[in-house]
Amino acid sequence: MARVELKQEDRIILALDFLELKEAMDWVRRLNGRISTFKVGPILFLGCGVDGIKGITDTGKKVFLDLKFHDIPSTVKKASIQVVRCGVSMFTVHALGGLEMMREAVIGAMVESERLNVIRPKVIAVTVLTSHNKESLEQIGFGGGSSLDVVLRLAELADKAGVDGLVTSGEEVGVLRREFGDRFILITPGIRVGTLQEDQKRTATPREAFSRGADYIVIGRDITGSKDPEAVLDEILLSLS
Repeated sequence: MARVELKQEDRIILALDFLELKEAMDWVRRLNGRISTFKVGPILFLGCGVDGIKGITDTGKKVFLDLKFHDIPSTVKKASIQVVRCGVSMFTVHALGGLEMMREAVIGAMVESERLNVIRPKVIAVTVLTSHNKESLEQIGFGGGSSLDVVLRLAELADKAGVDGLVTSGEEVGVLRREFGDRFILITPGIRVGTLQEDQKRTATPREAFSRGADYIVIGRDITGSKDPEAVLDEILLSLS
């Protein structure tokens, strides 16, 4: 998958981690003209389902559906078919599901997109959550290596499966760009404008993420929790110029 040239403002994905659709849509409208892609994760999706996705796409904005599918290959293939019908631009699977599962996700999305004659959504594999560090990885059985070792192993599987991109922390994004060149779209969460990290352990600033090779950054609370979110966005864009 070749990288595409993006405007700086199109490279920021806002996470809509809200319980109510009204609050999410208020942010979509408020940042109209500033943000073009919005992340819908399990919090919002479980509250409003496909109606939430449609509400966003009806405004002309794009949706990054981040549900991290991780199931048997046939189930993930069918889930990917349903994703195409939702009209999202990108969606996530978890690379820990393995080579066959990721491959079936790509096939499901491809076949249904061709049937409906629509643009296929990008399949993005999540590698290691930014809430993990070496200690927590050891607790779940990934002993003897760093988060980077696990990320690289999963990235190799994702490459073989034909996925379009990876979700990876700011700590690993530079290595992935060097190792895989332009074969992946790289999306970096765990972005922090200030010093607040909360439950994120492997974080980066917008400038760090982009300079290391990220195509997109995902940012939520640093914008939606700010008293002046427009100023925060301006600060991010200014740091990239």
